[in-house]
Amino acid sequence: MDIFEALFTRRSIRKYTREDISDEDLKLMLKAAMLAPSASNRQPWHFVTVRDPKVRAALAERHPYAKMAADAPLVIVVCADLNEEKTPGFWVQDCAAATQNLMLAARARNIGSVWCGLHPVEERARPVREILGLPANVMPLSLIALGHPAQPFAEADRFRADRIHNERW
Repeated sequence: MDIFEALFTRRSIRKYTREDISDEDLKLMLKAAMLAPSASNRQPWHFVTVRDPKVRAALAERHPYAKMAADAPLVIVVCADLNEEKTPGFWVQDCAAATQNLMLAARARNIGSVWCGLHPVEERARPVREILGLPANVMPLSLIALGHPAQPFAEADRFRADRIHNERW
């Protein structure tokens, strides 16, 4: 699959088959995530992979928009180690870029994904910290549910010329 097909057909997929995600696909997605750009090349990201059904169910129960995590064969929580920061606050952009890379790699492998936001909503981040036992210096940014899709990928056209400003606003 070329990059434009992956970009144009990536959608939030919330329904999955029971097929597991292979270790090979997981490694490939994480490798893609770790190729994301980061401020001062600090690469502050860490990834918590969750296959255990009980842990996925706990995450789904505590996050109001991540109910599909209970049925996904894999959940990945993208976090940042704040001790790795050189430019404070840029961890959010770094981990967002890693999240997007991971999701595009998933699409390229015909794996569905959905990004469930954690930071900056403390009521979403706190339970994830508790369930996963994250140290105080580690901040969770996103929870990504992944699985082989039980719903189709479809292309959408969201191009809006009125959002483009040349030279000045």
